[in-house]
Formats: sequence, C-alpha cells, structure tokens
Amino acid sequence: MPVHPIPPLYDTDSEILILGSFPSVKSREAAFFYGHPQNRFWKVLAAVLEDFVPQTVEEKCTFLHKHHVALWDVIGACDIDGSADSSIRNVVSNDLTPILENTKIRRIYLNGRTTEKVYKKFQAGKIRMDAVCLPSTSPANAAFRLEDLINAWRVIRMD
Repeated sequence: MPVHPIPPLYDTDSEILILGSFPSVKSREAAFFYGHPQNRFWKVLAAVLEDFVPQTVEEKCTFLHKHHVALWDVIGACDIDGSADSSIRNVVSNDLTPILENTKIRRIYLNGRTTEKVYKKFQAGKIRMDAVCLPSTSPANAAFRLEDLINAWRVIRMD
C-alpha cells in the first residue's frame, strides 16, 4: 500500500487549504504536488491568482506562501493502480488537525469528486468548516477545458 510521500505545505499565514486526493505516479516521483505535466492545477491557480505559472518546486512553494495557500491531500495511504482515482481502495485518511490548528485557514477547497467523497467520509464530521468541491484539474477530467476550470476556480478569489 503506497503511503503519501509528500508533507503538507503550509505556514502560519495560510488562509486557504486546497486538498487533493492522493499524488499521481508523476507527483510521487517528483516528490511534490501536481507533478504530472498534463495536470492543470498550476495553470489554473496562477490564472485565478493573477500570477505567473510556477515551474520548479521552489517557485511553487514561494507561489503558495505568497498567496497564503496551504496544500495537501485527504488520503495518507491507499491501494491504487497507477494514478487512477477510480482505482483507490483501502483508504487511510490524513490528519488535517496540524494544518488547521497552526494556520489561519478560513476556507477549504476540494480538487475533484474523489477528494470530496473521501473528505466527507473521513473529515467532514471532525472539521467545523464548509469545504467547497471544485472540478478536478486532472487531465482525466477532459469534460472541463482549461478556461472552464479557471472560471470555476475563481471562487477562491471571492472568499
């Protein structure tokens, strides 16, 4: 059973928490979030926050801290075939308490329906904050064009 290899990214000034499901094979290899070149997460977030698209892990960390965004995943370990969320089973949830107790998080966003499903099952009863599900930035979510994703994710700026 693969264990989540990437620590949460946050600091005491983080105000927004974006949660994914579990890192893809490419993200696990890169040891950082949304590492698959076809994942649109970084393009979407950069467009929504009106900033450049970070390329390196260092740029991504700086970008997230600058915009007070914390990033992690709801799943700490699971059985998964490759990178397919649809194959996830035997879920062990991550504990979000350290992030929530040591930041200024005021809003939680969920990247896709798998994240939402796992969040509702393992976290919703423990956390007294609404979480908003946004369309997945994964390349598997072909129903959403980049422009559609950017428009849907703009809610982050409205909060």
